[in-house]
Amino acid sequence: MCKISEIVQRARAAFNSGRTRSLQFRIQQLEGLRRMIKEREKDIAGALAADLHRNEWNAYQEEIVYSLEEVEYAIKKLPEWVLDEPTEKTAQTQQDECYIHSEPLGVALIIGTWNYPFTLTIQPMVGAIAAGNAVVIKPSEVSENMANLLATIIPQYLDKDLYPVINGGVSETTELLKERFDYILYTGSTGVGKIVMTAAAKHLTPVTLELGGKSPCYVDKDCDLDIACRRIAWGKFMNSGQTCVAPDYILCDPSIQNQIVEKLKKSVKEFYGEDVKKSRDYGRIVSSRHFQRVMGLIEGQKVAYGGTGDVATRYIAPTILTDVDPGSQVMQEEIFGPIMPIVCVRSLEEAIQFINQREKPLALYVFSQNDKVIKKMIAETSSGGVTANDVIIHLSVHSLPFGGVGNSGMGSYHGKHSFQTFSHRRACLVRSLLKEDPLKGRYPPSMAKMMRH
Repeated sequence: MCKISEIVQRARAAFNSGRTRSLQFRIQQLEGLRRMIKEREKDIAGALAADLHRNEWNAYQEEIVYSLEEVEYAIKKLPEWVLDEPTEKTAQTQQDECYIHSEPLGVALIIGTWNYPFTLTIQPMVGAIAAGNAVVIKPSEVSENMANLLATIIPQYLDKDLYPVINGGVSETTELLKERFDYILYTGSTGVGKIVMTAAAKHLTPVTLELGGKSPCYVDKDCDLDIACRRIAWGKFMNSGQTCVAPDYILCDPSIQNQIVEKLKKSVKEFYGEDVKKSRDYGRIVSSRHFQRVMGLIEGQKVAYGGTGDVATRYIAPTILTDVDPGSQVMQEEIFGPIMPIVCVRSLEEAIQFINQREKPLALYVFSQNDKVIKKMIAETSSGGVTANDVIIHLSVHSLPFGGVGNSGMGSYHGKHSFQTFSHRRACLVRSLLKEDPLKGRYPPSMAKMMRH
């Protein structure tokens, strides 16, 4: 395990050399990352196919394109981001220079996750490099093929000392977390997030925790159910439901529950054909342990569609559950699989109450043609992010921060938010040594001044 300590120390020594400070160096490294994504696209797609049964198109659309857009956006905008930001002045500082200077924090640790093992590792890495940090990358061992690929290709395109990749399981991650970092960004479960935060606290290391939770999806009676269900089905069943911002469950009026079931079924058949198992577009559960957990959530439920699985291939059919009891196990944990429970509520107010009685989710979705319904849902609930009349898409907008709140996480990144997350925004005031007269009133002795006051 001493090797881990040596790698972190080497990264810190490389950072302390000062070579990440220049804009030119940062852009060179980001260009290397862009070249890696473009030149190794087939290798990346191959690892995603091996780990998650993704075809080449889905690998590109769901991971590669987001990473490429993130790095290209950072290359374009970084010359603006690094500029000092002038600030408002007080009456006493009109003659001074007041500004915020963004400086790198030092050595950052990025702990990736297995469900989108490329983009959820590379996207935060873009921000950390842009901000001028050294970055230790720890891919998830669950997506083994991607972890091995990242360890192979990142050193071929980026500075080996500044951006090392450390592979391994729980024991290696535990050792890694004993090291002192200047920032940690972790993507994964709430339980492990607490472990990461506890380890970070020993060094007073700030963290961004990208966790999860049960992201609700409220469907209003007045909306176009065909379009709504097509969009919901797309977001729910992509990557076999293993998406941290997937709609976890539907809230709707009992009068439209059966329509929603039929229209979700119709969309599933449009997307994946009559035999979903044969579809090249439908994924697989990442491991046998996760397969057993997800299948266990179906037990005792009223299955309106699907409900079957194949342990040998880790395939679970797109599944719809109706009249779900809010107290059942499937409503107690993030599903992270292709199961869509439908819970009936009789009003918008009841839906809002239902959401607010639970932990704050990473995302919230509302489908309605009534703008007042959408605004009320946003105003009276809390979540990491919101998309109205679609799902997941808020993640694709560079100017919107991606992050959780409460149990779904803390901190955020994407676009300039990533640069700011991995920077210290340093308050700077520069004053002349001339013009001393205006300052004389602040110096002792004070008695004579008090008399005059």
